[in-house]
Amino acid sequence: MSALIEIASETDFTTHLASLSPSALLVLYFHTPWAAPCTQMRAVLEAIAGQYPAASPPVISFVSINAEELPDISEELDVTAVPFVVLMRGGQRLEDISGSDAVKVRSAIERHAGGSVPVDGAKASLPAPLAATPRENVPEVATQPPVASSRAPESSANAIDVSATPALTPEQSKEALWARLDQLVKAAPVMLFMKGTPSSPQCGFSRQLVGILRERSVKYGFFNILADEDVRQGLKEYADWPTFPQLWVGGELVGGLDIVRDEIENDPSFFDQYSVNKQS
Repeated sequence: MSALIEIASETDFTTHLASLSPSALLVLYFHTPWAAPCTQMRAVLEAIAGQYPAASPPVISFVSINAEELPDISEELDVTAVPFVVLMRGGQRLEDISGSDAVKVRSAIERHAGGSVPVDGAKASLPAPLAATPRENVPEVATQPPVASSRAPESSANAIDVSATPALTPEQSKEALWARLDQLVKAAPVMLFMKGTPSSPQCGFSRQLVGILRERSVKYGFFNILADEDVRQGLKEYADWPTFPQLWVGGELVGGLDIVRDEIENDPSFFDQYSVNKQS
């Protein structure tokens, strides 16, 4: 029977890809240890893999990748949430499945499996889908009320959710989008454009950047770029910065996680003026 193989490094991933024939179906499963639905999806894929006979070279291969530990692979395949399954053959991307819908995952695998036939024609007994929802009303130590906010923020006493801005219609022009982005990057003195929300980050880089801001008690606004494709794509060109998260300070782009870390290393007081603990 086939098994779900855990990939430990980029070298292992490259070696595994090289071992597959162009006709083999590759099932890539991206997960993180902190996302509860990933535990269920692992069980689902292990059950599905067990229904297919092992072969050499393999006709179908099930691979598990920690999206945080191997971020380059995750970024290359545009993994924006976990659990996330990518089906590939001969280097070509066939289908993506985001979330923990076991039936949807199994159907996609069977549809693309081609000559791979489950053992004895059996189907795995799969658990019911598990809905992943952001935590709400999580008690946190309050510092002071966020500025320019008329309601409690979703995830932090210091975070201001500005992602409720109405989405652009297809008829709106690039000029209108640019005007909107100009307002968004200045919506708070410190603005974080991230994948997910501070209480439910959808990528490791976003989670780590939120942690940096929290450690320094920075008062910041955030925008979930996964909730608005116009902003997600437009901001890449507007900022001339192709990846997320992006941190903006005073309406100017600082950069992503690595750049922010470098700024703090070079100037430990970088965020002091934006801290709720700043002495007046």
